[in-house]
Amino acid sequence: MATKKPKEAPRPIIVKKVTVVEAGHHGGAWKVAYADFVTAMMAFFLLLWIVGATTEKQRKGIADYFSPTLVKTRQGSAGSANGLLGGSSLTEKDNLPHAGGTGTKTITIPRDTTGGNREGGTPIKRTSLAREALNRKLQSTAELRKLAKQIRMVDTTEGIRIDMVDDADFSMFRLGTTILTPQAQELLKAIAEAIGKDGGPLTVRGHTDAVPYRDGVPGNNWSLSAGRAEATRQQLIGDGVPDDRFKRIEGVADKELLIPQDPHDPRNRRISITIAN
Repeated sequence: MATKKPKEAPRPIIVKKVTVVEAGHHGGAWKVAYADFVTAMMAFFLLLWIVGATTEKQRKGIADYFSPTLVKTRQGSAGSANGLLGGSSLTEKDNLPHAGGTGTKTITIPRDTTGGNREGGTPIKRTSLAREALNRKLQSTAELRKLAKQIRMVDTTEGIRIDMVDDADFSMFRLGTTILTPQAQELLKAIAEAIGKDGGPLTVRGHTDAVPYRDGVPGNNWSLSAGRAEATRQQLIGDGVPDDRFKRIEGVADKELLIPQDPHDPRNRRISITIAN
């Protein structure tokens, strides 16, 4: 008699649940915020680099370039137009209350720039070129290199001022006179070559120390300082500077001392030549 096979146990049914998550829906907005942050940081470090790599004059030029243009508002200048521009066009030549530059209502280019309205422009000052030319000239020979320590160049609101200063070992003029020494003539020749035949107006100012004249000697420090300024002008003209470039010749005696704590210090004796911008 055949034996009966035992029935197999039913196999378990396994249900696998798969959750599909669609890519990109788990918060991608952070990427935009991160990109903005990186852009801002790049601009910040670029600003720091520009501040560190430029001079004070260059930074002022950049600030002036991006400063808003002052436009004089005109009312009722074109028929019945009463708008902000008074009927004028944005591309019309502006009518500024000063002669600082030319341009349109939308942009004004400074007078001393190169390039067109679309290019912006880069200020080029003749005084800066004169400073560089004088520095090169003073280094051209051994004699001028020795005399270079008597020269001081100072930026002023009018332009650049070149001071030729006396000391214990150097004098621009023979004592108590308006006669230039040979060394002073060499310095003035170098200055004349550096400032050139063209450029801004010149002002020559003579300074003396406070040492008084001896009794019985005619003259005073006022006439001496003015005479020395005139002698300087004559020397510069002889070295090629046109006569019509001179705007003022001044003598201030000992009223503008370089060393106020010691009015008798020889460094108070000096000639100042200002080249206007």
